[in-house]
Amino acid sequence: MRVTWGRVLVFAAATLAFILTTAPLLEAQDKRRFQRAPTAADSGEANTVAKINNWTVGLAGGLPEGTFLRFAAEIARNVNDAENLRVLPVVTQGATDNIKDLLYLRGIDVAITNADVLEHFKTVERIPNIERRINFISEMVISEVHVVVRPEINSFKDLEGKKVSFHTLGAGSSTTAPIVFQRMGVKVDPVYINNAIALEKMRTGEIVAIVNNGAKPQDLLSKFKNDAGFKFLPIPFDRFDDAYYIPAVLTSDDYPGFIKPGEKVNTLGVQTVLAVYNWPRDSDRFRRVERFIEHYFDRFEGLQKPPYHPKWKSVNLAAQVPGWTRYTAADEKLKQVAVAKAKPAAPPAEQARAQPVRTGGTTDAAAQEKLFQQFLEWSRKQGK
Repeated sequence: MRVTWGRVLVFAAATLAFILTTAPLLEAQDKRRFQRAPTAADSGEANTVAKINNWTVGLAGGLPEGTFLRFAAEIARNVNDAENLRVLPVVTQGATDNIKDLLYLRGIDVAITNADVLEHFKTVERIPNIERRINFISEMVISEVHVVVRPEINSFKDLEGKKVSFHTLGAGSSTTAPIVFQRMGVKVDPVYINNAIALEKMRTGEIVAIVNNGAKPQDLLSKFKNDAGFKFLPIPFDRFDDAYYIPAVLTSDDYPGFIKPGEKVNTLGVQTVLAVYNWPRDSDRFRRVERFIEHYFDRFEGLQKPPYHPKWKSVNLAAQVPGWTRYTAADEKLKQVAVAKAKPAAPPAEQARAQPVRTGGTTDAAAQEKLFQQFLEWSRKQGK
């Protein structure tokens, strides 16, 4: 086909006309496409935004297969109150990272952690003034240390030089496991992977053991099909006789897939703590956390009933935690409960008013807890 300059000029003119005609339309489409979406304020919803955000509190929990996230969710379910408080449980790496989240992550005010984690940050990672920046609201449940091993492992010495999972970095196990092996005088080759994955790697022998902290029974282990003969390794308590640990026992009732009926395995218990950032009294976050503490104490009785975890029944709100300082708002609430001014006809309230409350001693904490339980009993009778 013969191309002439005339045809070229006609084609060029048509193309230019097309561009000039469609360019404004394309430009308008682009503007609409990239135009900022209207905000809630633009839509007249500023009051709704303020209302929803007014009483929110972030609660750092843990991994889905652990127990911390369950306890965080149960706290939220028990204390959430429509317009008055909304607790947001957050999936995290676990006990150790939860302290860092309290320190550095916006929106996190409260966290579940282990008592020995604070010592880790004092002596290992050496975060400045950690004991003044992080306080506690109350003790929580005891978190048992589970050392799961392959069938050929019969003692800690058998683990010398072998790969052992300490769970993911940031989990409570990643702090407790090094302490356990240091106290036992055994050097292992630690790996830091999710223990749900590590359990599968144990089947092939790539990993010979895991260390996993958590309140028994843990879903990670109770729901695991133990067809490879894995077992728990006992931990002698005589090497851990200090403030952070207590003796604990695992039984066949806890883990029928790992322990034969009637048998038990001795292990360690680590105190779990409901930790809080030490917000100053004149801050907005203090206001929110104070509201959370009020609901947590006032509704605590609900956590000790089904369908909540049975270990809530063992929690003593007035108990001290060695090495930790109770948060100002929690300490004040505990004293208010202990001297609660109830109706004149309510004997527990009268006893509370008549009895002076001292601070700082174990006996005082026990007395406060006794009065608190009397207050709960009176509250139950008032509700009938």
